[in-house]
Amino acid sequence: AAATPPTNPLSRDPNKPQIDNHVYNYVKFCRPSFPELVSCAPIPEKNSKIGRNEEEDDLWLKMKDEARSDIDQEPILSTYYITSILAHDSMERALANHLSMKLSNSSLPSSTLYDLFLGVLTEDCSQDIIKAVIADLRAVKERDPACISYVHCFLNFKGFLACQAHRIAHKLWSNGRQILALLIQNRVSEVFAVDIHPGAKIGKGILLDHATGVVVGETAVIGNNVSILHNVTLGGTGKISGDRHPKIGDGVLIGAGTCVLGNVIIEDGAKIGAGSVVLKKVPARTTAVGNPARLLGGKENPKKLDKIPSLTMDHTYEWSDYVI
Repeated sequence: AAATPPTNPLSRDPNKPQIDNHVYNYVKFCRPSFPELVSCAPIPEKNSKIGRNEEEDDLWLKMKDEARSDIDQEPILSTYYITSILAHDSMERALANHLSMKLSNSSLPSSTLYDLFLGVLTEDCSQDIIKAVIADLRAVKERDPACISYVHCFLNFKGFLACQAHRIAHKLWSNGRQILALLIQNRVSEVFAVDIHPGAKIGKGILLDHATGVVVGETAVIGNNVSILHNVTLGGTGKISGDRHPKIGDGVLIGAGTCVLGNVIIEDGAKIGAGSVVLKKVPARTTAVGNPARLLGGKENPKKLDKIPSLTMDHTYEWSDYVI
């Protein structure tokens, strides 16, 4: 009897077009002659781990399954998914590779950035960065209806990628490597149109929705589970130095085109309407709208929100004196 031809392990359906094993093996070992598709840094054996936790492993395996499913649907993308996801044994390595490819240029090779990024991720003994990456992935998937899968976010959402590049830059900044941190900030601004100073402190579970035009100043602080739309500025007033940028609490939603200026506090669970200019403190669980921003319900008795706005992503509000 004729022998049954082997099926490619990367495709779950042998009746669909299979991935070229030669391509897979070629990419797996990251030969230097293939720099335009994947970092030249060697990929370790599959049983090596970088202090990974169970949550990371579960999400990483799901992302690999999503990548295989996408290849089944669009075989033309097989090489892209292999080099970006399937050829890597951990989320850290895939992230370091993907960011290095995105942010490299003719004078800043992807292999150099890969070594730098992976070094930061693997030296993070407490795994704060990768835990934040996982929380950000879940935040985007849960809050953005345009996100069809975790792997789609990981590869294609520039707000997510800009945030992860900032996390690496912030680690470098905190360790006194300011020149490198500022270089990463510049490349992220050029590539993703997102300008976050490496000194800014950002929590986890962050959604930068669309992200184009987001600006975050050096002394800004952003809490956990915050959602920020495009063209938002967390900046200074231009009149003072030192601690001069906004402090954003947990669960805050900031609408598109908003400017929050100066060392002002937006307390937990507050919502800022689109196009607002905020120059003063916004109390917890209240809504501020307008230019200059004012509280719905008035300063003395502001209307209180009963849900966390960054999670509901509800940008509507009732403004009793709003007239068209």
